[in-house]
Amino acid sequence: MRAVVIEQYGGKEKLVEREVPIPKIEDNQVLIELHATSINPIDWKLREGYLQEKLDFDFPITLGWDAAGIIKDVGADVQKFKVGDRVFARPELSRFGTYAEYTAVDENLLSHIPEEVSYEEAAAVPLAGLTARQCLVDFANIQEGDKVLVHAGSGGVGHYAIQIAKSFGAYVATTASGRNQEWVEKLGVDRFINYKEEDFANVLSDFDIVIDTLGGEIQEKSFGILKKGGRLASIVQPPDEGTMQEHEVEGAFVWLEPDGEKLAQLANLMVKGEMVSKVGHHFDFSEASLREAHELSETHHAVGKIVITI
Repeated sequence: MRAVVIEQYGGKEKLVEREVPIPKIEDNQVLIELHATSINPIDWKLREGYLQEKLDFDFPITLGWDAAGIIKDVGADVQKFKVGDRVFARPELSRFGTYAEYTAVDENLLSHIPEEVSYEEAAAVPLAGLTARQCLVDFANIQEGDKVLVHAGSGGVGHYAIQIAKSFGAYVATTASGRNQEWVEKLGVDRFINYKEEDFANVLSDFDIVIDTLGGEIQEKSFGILKKGGRLASIVQPPDEGTMQEHEVEGAFVWLEPDGEKLAQLANLMVKGEMVSKVGHHFDFSEASLREAHELSETHHAVGKIVITI
């Protein structure tokens, strides 16, 4: 099968197309013929070598951890899925990723793709959508009426976080650039902040939850808008213990734990029309296109998700 791999760490030019064996599945796995995958920052961070202490894989490494496609084979112990099912998943992190024509995925990480949802829309969801859900639900225990600030609401995790928070009946503020205001507001945002014109720290206060997708000074300033007992979930860096104690708030660095049942809950939101995927950029499945997609992701200015059609 065709796959785009890296054979050493480095820049986007290290992405090369190769012929590799179709994965052999375990008894608890299915073989997916991939129709789409998507780009996430973890892809190029691992490509550059930034994550090698945490993810010490042997080369060659096939990047990509969003899968959407059709089941072509099932292991002996698989019970809830069959050949021909349309499924999506965030597979376990391994050196056998989803920049490929086929991938093997554990049954417990799978969810059916609703009929109303395309492969591209589905492929955008798993890593970013589950990350947003884990921040809001599993860590922050979001409740109806909570005030939630989502940083970078036009990004992959951000636009899902807005919609998940609104599905719980939260009041949602978000930061983004003015060029993204119209479509972000259509997601249900109650307070849009053009970060180039307004400082969120000067206009917001007494918030229950902050979703930090940026880190650094933004994270530091975010503590000041939380009420006592508020929660800050960061996907980029661990919150400072001293700062949390000073403001009497809680914080966590969220590293995604994939889960098929939780992904099915997001699929249900899509069926109900409460969550959509903003696929801002499409690329085909080739060495050159993946290099271009990585370059775009590294700018931090992609609109919504970057999706690869296979």
